[in-house]
Amino acid sequence: MKDILQQLEDRRQQARLGGGQRRIDAQHARGKLTARERIELLLDDGSFEEFDMFVAHRATDFGMQAERPAGDGVVTGWGTVNGRMVYVFSQDFTVFGGSLSETHAQKICKIMDMAVQNGAPVIGLNDSGGARIQEGVASLAGYAEVFQRNIMASGVVPQISVIMGPCAGGAVYSPAMTDFIFMVKDTSYMFVTGPDVVKTVTNEIVTAEELGGASTHTKKSSVADGAFENDVEALAEVRRLVDFLPLNNREKAPTRPFFDDVARMEESLDTLIPDNPNMPYDMKELILKVADEGDFFEIQKDYAGNIITGFIRLEGQTVGVVANQPMVLAGCLDIDSSRKAARFVRFCDAFEIPILTLVDVPGFLPGTGQEYGGVIKHGAKLLFAYGEATVPKVTVITRKAYGGAYDVMASKHLRGDFNYAWPTAEIAVMGAKGAVEILYRSELADKDKIAARTKEYEDRFANPFVAAEKGFIDEVIQPHSTRKRVARAFASLRSKKLSNPWKKHDNIPL
Repeated sequence: MKDILQQLEDRRQQARLGGGQRRIDAQHARGKLTARERIELLLDDGSFEEFDMFVAHRATDFGMQAERPAGDGVVTGWGTVNGRMVYVFSQDFTVFGGSLSETHAQKICKIMDMAVQNGAPVIGLNDSGGARIQEGVASLAGYAEVFQRNIMASGVVPQISVIMGPCAGGAVYSPAMTDFIFMVKDTSYMFVTGPDVVKTVTNEIVTAEELGGASTHTKKSSVADGAFENDVEALAEVRRLVDFLPLNNREKAPTRPFFDDVARMEESLDTLIPDNPNMPYDMKELILKVADEGDFFEIQKDYAGNIITGFIRLEGQTVGVVANQPMVLAGCLDIDSSRKAARFVRFCDAFEIPILTLVDVPGFLPGTGQEYGGVIKHGAKLLFAYGEATVPKVTVITRKAYGGAYDVMASKHLRGDFNYAWPTAEIAVMGAKGAVEILYRSELADKDKIAARTKEYEDRFANPFVAAEKGFIDEVIQPHSTRKRVARAFASLRSKKLSNPWKKHDNIPL
């Protein structure tokens, strides 16, 4: 009996070594952790339960039968993050460069199926050279099996991808369908075709980092939601994100203990809005002062800075925040910000996370670049996302809310539950200057008359009271009481029930 037990332990020890000590050392030399070290950091101590440790590939072409390492380049299983169950797969670059084979894909599919069946998030730690060429179409079929599961799991359980090394070719499409993608600076990259192919086809000379590095995907393409300095920081931030999310679409997000007064008054918010209407201010200050303990997990921080998205807690419960940022492009909505916010709103709605919208928007960004790029269709995505969302929605207008952008930003007309405004809010079709130039075109030559007309327009419309008179604003609130009013609004909406008409699925303007 002892011999058999020793044999099991020996086989386990061999499997844990992956591609061998020499390759593990090479992984460390690149500043990267191994697949198993990453899982240890991601999950609670001692919570990991591994599946399929002894699975080996079945390929025989190109002499592959001579090397059949246990595990076949991916470590899979389940464990806990702060006591809550998650499923995880971690690709092992020390085994055939983490390349995906038929059996490698089957291991990933098994835990994805279990995650959907048992209602727990899936976290994928990607570090792979792509499809295993020696297996040909079998590895491509493996990718497609994984893709199908990503699609079926979408909106059912949260899916998080962490790119911790190369991710090329077909491998990029699985992360692309997940809810969040995080990258590690300088050691990870994603692209459909690598620098060598690009050079051959288009004659462009580009490095892997420029083509698909963390900076490219967090600032230019919006493929990734965040980039971190190293593996350790990335995994710590994923743990933090998981704490904000529900396990699946039938459960609420967890309620955490909080040590912050719900009725906390923030007198400094009374002077947040500058006297000059053209002066910017930082909307993040408001977010941090509303949130429990000033804790804010921002999503897509480096992309489309004119809108802010992320998670806070109110009374210990997760709330998604969408906020215009006057510091960037005056808080205008454009193609990039509309796409960013629409995707975030749809995620929140899929997982029953209430949405707080903070509004200071002068309108949609004008210009040929925006029109040629399809700002109408992209702006409609955000409009559609807010309109279809059935979760509790609380909106606070701090300053400008002009034109169609007022409608889009979770207005009462898109089934906003509580729509508040600060006394500094201006809700109108457009700013006073533009409106007067259209209404009184014949008087443009007379500056005094125009100044008087502008003052008249401002007195009538540059305030929240016209909208409040019509019931489009539920209450004009004191800025310093924002946390209390918003928290009470969400508390009153905890038992909200709203459903959309039956349909197979909608046809959002993609």
